[in-house]
Amino acid sequence: MDTKKRQVILAALKKTGGNVSHACEQAGISRAGFYLEKQNNPDFAKEVEDIQEGVIDLVETALMKEIQNGNTACIIFFLKTKGKDRGYVERSEIDH
Repeated sequence: MDTKKRQVILAALKKTGGNVSHACEQAGISRAGFYLEKQNNPDFAKEVEDIQEGVIDLVETALMKEIQNGNTACIIFFLKTKGKDRGYVERSEIDH
């Protein structure tokens, strides 16, 4: 994949919130081509990872805003995922 095509797919990935299928469709490349480039080009893989981590940061910020607004479902979700070590689980978990 040439540099121009990589830039197009990265821009599409940002625009689609990290959704690979939609980004590939917008950029006119196959998912297989995307993943092949990601596997063979460490710089491209790093840029993809940075975009996807940025999306997670954005969603975590939205989650925290909802928690601050008293959204009970968001509070429960947060405690079940981040508060497990404090007993906020509905079932027993066994670590191997």
